[in-house]
Amino acid sequence: MISTNAVMLMAGQGAQGGGSMQLILMLGIIVVFWLFMIRPQQKKAKEQKNFIENIQKGDKVVTIAGIHATVNRINEDNTIQIEVNPGSYLKIEKSAISVEWTLALNKANTPTVK
Repeated sequence: MISTNAVMLMAGQGAQGGGSMQLILMLGIIVVFWLFMIRPQQKKAKEQKNFIENIQKGDKVVTIAGIHATVNRINEDNTIQIEVNPGSYLKIEKSAISVEWTLALNKANTPTVK
């Protein structure tokens, strides 16, 4: 981390050459922002897309509203039909499926082998 003395020194330099230090600090902030904000969001969006593309009929899913259901039909228009209860169907968009909750549900229902 930068000490207060370094910050005071940069502020005191002003037009005398402190611009290069400010540029380095700005680049450092941008790199940290990219590493901890942008890159994880891009990774999460890629995982969501791959998960949605691999949904098949009969998969147990959880929507972002918390509805537990089974996939009944996959339509061509980016929607799926889910069966909530026997005979009760909902038509939702694929993006309404929660990846984290669905993976947690399927992991909890998978028997462990010892």
